[in-house]
Amino acid sequence: MAIRSLFQACLLAPLVSVATANPIKGKIGSFAETQKLADPSYGPIPGQDPIFSTYYGKDAPFPGYLRDVVLPTKKGPPGTDDVVWQNLLSAEWIIFDFYQQAVEAFNTSAFVQAGYPNTTYQRIQEIRNNEAGHLRIFQNQISATSVKPGACEHQFPFYDPTSFLALVTVLEVSSMAFLTGLVQNAKLSSSQAAMLAIAETESRHETWSLLEIWKTNPFGGPVDTVFPYANEILDTTNGYIVPGSCPKLNPVYPSPRQGLPALSAGKDTRSLLPGATISLNFTDATNQPSFAADCQYYAVFFHGLTNISVPLNTTAWPAQEIRVTIPKQFETKGVIAAVVADTPGAPTKETVVAGPGIILEQPAALAVALL
Repeated sequence: MAIRSLFQACLLAPLVSVATANPIKGKIGSFAETQKLADPSYGPIPGQDPIFSTYYGKDAPFPGYLRDVVLPTKKGPPGTDDVVWQNLLSAEWIIFDFYQQAVEAFNTSAFVQAGYPNTTYQRIQEIRNNEAGHLRIFQNQISATSVKPGACEHQFPFYDPTSFLALVTVLEVSSMAFLTGLVQNAKLSSSQAAMLAIAETESRHETWSLLEIWKTNPFGGPVDTVFPYANEILDTTNGYIVPGSCPKLNPVYPSPRQGLPALSAGKDTRSLLPGATISLNFTDATNQPSFAADCQYYAVFFHGLTNISVPLNTTAWPAQEIRVTIPKQFETKGVIAAVVADTPGAPTKETVVAGPGIILEQPAALAVALL
């Protein structure tokens, strides 16, 4: 399960200590230039301009170098789905910076020397370009009466090509899990369709990673995992934001924010496959769960379109660790999302008391190897 980051997903905890903040290099646009983004027709258009696919420079492509908040140009109530798109844009800045920092840090030979195909760096650049296109799409989905969030500074736990590519795999497969929840928050059919189109692009990124990098079967079964509470996953990505670095006018991310305790598999984990028994670790010492003596708690595991609840013994915690078995009924495909809840099935977000965590099932060996 994930430590306090969507993308770490119980894989990369040992790498956190080597992560450093890396401000985006190269050209950075002015505040005045950034305000031109309020006009949807300004600059290259995703789906029409090849910069969002086949640009191979190191500097950030449009609009990734225009990093200030974009102010509203009209007065009035926010658009129907503005909050959902603001959340998604703030998350997209994190994703874009992840790839942009890798483009700046590495080159073709770095991946070749690490044993990966000679097209790997080019593919990373192309994914970076796609993510830049997502920035512009999300900006244009936010109405003229609402703020378009700007970029914070971000730090990521990778230090070489292998640690970066491991994070890519978790990032892309987990993106689909939170998008399946986010689409449920959108009210307009046009918003839902746009999010589905983005999820399909993320699926293609993940297919490349599984096939080319990890040489594994990319098929994740008949359906990807649906996790209903997207903001709970988005909240985990706050661990990648440098404190105090966000534009002052950015809205709260995500909104609304629960601030739940982080959830991870214990360090003694030997397997994350269905049927394996693991211990639960609440990784943030400053944000620990509180278990009422008269309440039964459950680990709720989401996989595909269903979930399974497993009763937990919390009476002796924290003196005694909490252990749980991952439901053996699940197919070893895709990802499993897990939370601790006070109600079977976690039927509402308010019933969730810790998590979520993302358990990577493909490739399963990667998940355990990087604990």
